[in-house]
Amino acid sequence: MSDEQLAREFDEHRAVLVGAAYRVVGSVSDAEDVVQEAWLRWAAIEHEEIRDVRAYLIRITTRLALNRLREQKARREQYIGPWLPEPITPTLASNDDPAAAVEMADSVSMAMLVVLETLSPLERATFVLREVFDLPYDEIADTLNRSESAVRQLAHRAREHVHARQPRHHVDKARHNELTMRFMAAAGSGDFDQVVSLLAPDAVLISDGGGKKKAALRPIHGGEKIARWLFGVLAENPNFEIRMATMNGDTAFIAYFDDEPDTVAFLETTDGLVTELYLIRNPDKLGTVPARHTLDS
Repeated sequence: MSDEQLAREFDEHRAVLVGAAYRVVGSVSDAEDVVQEAWLRWAAIEHEEIRDVRAYLIRITTRLALNRLREQKARREQYIGPWLPEPITPTLASNDDPAAAVEMADSVSMAMLVVLETLSPLERATFVLREVFDLPYDEIADTLNRSESAVRQLAHRAREHVHARQPRHHVDKARHNELTMRFMAAAGSGDFDQVVSLLAPDAVLISDGGGKKKAALRPIHGGEKIARWLFGVLAENPNFEIRMATMNGDTAFIAYFDDEPDTVAFLETTDGLVTELYLIRNPDKLGTVPARHTLDS
């Protein structure tokens, strides 16, 4: 097979591979580096005996992503404040197949990625390969260099952990968007009491500034404490312009200074109240966020 044919075949799966790596490492730049390394591996091997190119490439990419996740550990230990995954655009999260994009959107939601962060690296890789890409256990075992029985245990633990931390009830998208719009409108108008009324009593806010932007060094719990912190940030940034966009398969609110993104916010809701708020403010994590003019055009 010529180099041109190899490149064309690899590029057919590139978006899926970036999505696979991103689900493991939670970083767009790291995911793209992993996929570039997967290309080098792909270009250097014999291809005649590969029956399922997509599955093979996903396995290579996940194995490399697992290595990258372990390398991230030292960086994470020195990170200032909570670490949240990077927001990602729909095109990077999935592929050109609309049905596949809808089916896989939940697996890149910010809420899901935050849960995946609590798994061990092996559990996380197993969950992605099994639950997202539906690879058979024997192939996952080969990918992770573990026995099939060990992989089944990893998958079971990961699945139970994820299900325990996911919302118990399906959240209607229209109701979710309506509630988040009301919440953002109340915050924008300075209505403290309305903001508190829309927050669940046990709501939590997690903000990621990476030491480069104002962010809480620990999660903030409780409606009034969250509202006070939010209004403090808004008071310091009166010129924010808020726009909506689809990031991580979900509605995100993006605060802009001029044309550049400053903050990306995701809100999770249950039973008509906001339960979790995730705010990404570290400028190093906003590289895939669209510029304001592209949303206004």
